[in-house]
Amino acid sequence: MATETKVQIIERQTIKPSSATPPHLRNFKLSFFDQTAIAIYIPILLYYPNTSSTSKVRTGHHDHAVAINERCQHLIESLSKTLTHFYPLAGRIIEGKAMVECNDAGAEFVKARINCSLSEILEHPYAQMLKEFLPIEYESKEASTSRLLLVQINCFECGGMAIGLTISHRIADASTLSTFIKCWATIAFGSRDSDRVLLVLPKFGAASMFPPIDFSNSTQPPAREVIKVENCITKRFVFDASKIAALQSESTSSVVPKPTRVEAVSALIWKCAMEASSRSKLGTERRSVFCQDVNLRKRVVPPLPENLVGNVVGSFTSTAEEGTIDLKDLVAKLREGIEELKEKYAKKLVFDSNEAWQGIKDKHTKLKNDDEMEIYSCTSWCRFPFYEADFGWGKPSWVSVISIAIKNTIVLMDKGDCNGIEAWLTMSQESMALFEINLELLGYASVNPSVITT
Repeated sequence: MATETKVQIIERQTIKPSSATPPHLRNFKLSFFDQTAIAIYIPILLYYPNTSSTSKVRTGHHDHAVAINERCQHLIESLSKTLTHFYPLAGRIIEGKAMVECNDAGAEFVKARINCSLSEILEHPYAQMLKEFLPIEYESKEASTSRLLLVQINCFECGGMAIGLTISHRIADASTLSTFIKCWATIAFGSRDSDRVLLVLPKFGAASMFPPIDFSNSTQPPAREVIKVENCITKRFVFDASKIAALQSESTSSVVPKPTRVEAVSALIWKCAMEASSRSKLGTERRSVFCQDVNLRKRVVPPLPENLVGNVVGSFTSTAEEGTIDLKDLVAKLREGIEELKEKYAKKLVFDSNEAWQGIKDKHTKLKNDDEMEIYSCTSWCRFPFYEADFGWGKPSWVSVISIAIKNTIVLMDKGDCNGIEAWLTMSQESMALFEINLELLGYASVNPSVITT
């Protein structure tokens, strides 16, 4: 049924900040990391079932429509208030400059009607279909040229809803997205509950710590290159908490006596992906590189505020030879990478943007020109409090990303219990066919199980 689902857009409007941005805040500087961020939208979906406790036992179609309309109006009003605090998201990037004009042009708010119940989506999640619940394609060029924030409210026949958000990666990373959702939900909930916890407002100023570079007379950052959409497939693999504990135990060594959840799961995915890639290429073994994004807010010395807005993300790369590395070795390589990154930023009293840019160029050139190298890119959204986003009718029953047509991309997210992990993996059709039947992988993970039963 989910593959036959139809999404009907019934309303579009622009939401502006409830209070005008003052003149002295009209120009918002982007940081070096913002400049070099890939020009896409970061997508996320939060799913809210229509339960008796939140819907006041409304069961008729008309009552569902009334309840949904009330919620949508509440979301619009609270979004407008939230944009007053996140005023850069209502602005537009000035082309050719590391600057956002905070002109209150606004964010887009879309309302859509879905011709099925939410339970049908949750019973058989289909990564490709989920893209329809977002207001814009994640790879749209508008991420650099137009709206920085778009929201789509998907209204299901059962009265449930899914909130789809896309935020420009040119101004935000997953941590910023999390801060925005937390702030929005707090404002929405707080208007109904005076006992709500205090609102944690965003902090700005990343550009003063990571100064932008003038690219007017030089080559643009490689991250701005057009996304290469390939014939890939995205699938969801779910690791229960008990399975992760067993995997952590299996990957323990003298080098890494206590692997983290992310390290253990990442190492297993990397190992099985290398095996699939080798088999799909008729046994040809290649060097494999695992690139891991890291939230630097807690890694720099002294630590930065968790609610610091912008891209504050570093990365490290680990290299292995296919067929010669076991699970413990891969975990050790990942741990070594993160320790080197921590040491790098612990010693960096003043961030040198030119030095960092040269390092990015060198790394990009090396990886791009090595045809014998298979590159995997991983980002972890684990521990971000997406499952705490209560706008006034309960917390989400599921949080997901979507199908992303960028080869060898891995996104790790918490399960609803915040102990298990969902891995969203994009690979070539040939490699995925081999990856998803890997017996070692299946000993720890389930392939796209029902959300309702997980």
